[in-house]
Amino acid sequence: MPEPRRVRATAAAMDLLRRLRDSHGPLMLHQSGGCCDGSSPMCYPAGEFIVGDADVLLGLLDLRLRADELPETDPAPEDIAPVWISGPQFAAWRHTQLVLDMVPGRGSGFSLESPEGFRFLSRGRVYDREELSALAASAIITGADYELGARPAAAIEPQVVAEAVDACPVPERQG
Repeated sequence: MPEPRRVRATAAAMDLLRRLRDSHGPLMLHQSGGCCDGSSPMCYPAGEFIVGDADVLLGLLDLRLRADELPETDPAPEDIAPVWISGPQFAAWRHTQLVLDMVPGRGSGFSLESPEGFRFLSRGRVYDREELSALAASAIITGADYELGARPAAAIEPQVVAEAVDACPVPERQG
């Protein structure tokens, strides 16, 4: 089984990221570990948040992509938004695919979307046994690895879903 993505995003989240990139330049995201705004994904201009050596790269969002698309060419640097998480938080979430979504409301004052009237929200989907096995066979990329040039392999599943439920299905309720 091919390695599943560690991070995906909804079409709405990607639209907001593109608007933010157009206003602020290249972006990065960090899954907050519980300070200030709880445990929220925080969006910064690229390089403004210092990634630690033990932080884990969940993936590189390609801002050119729409729902269900796969890239046909490599993206330009400004079209990439790396998504990071702290090492200890990754240890707790490693069994979960993070799905970046956007909802109405005001986010943290530190995150770029704060004045936009929306906030980013992390949703999650627990990997199945086959996916966990595929992930166990692959190395994670830490901040230290990234500095040395390590990058994730291209995934074969689309990274953008139309709606969160497309990546995080809600189980049917029984009578």
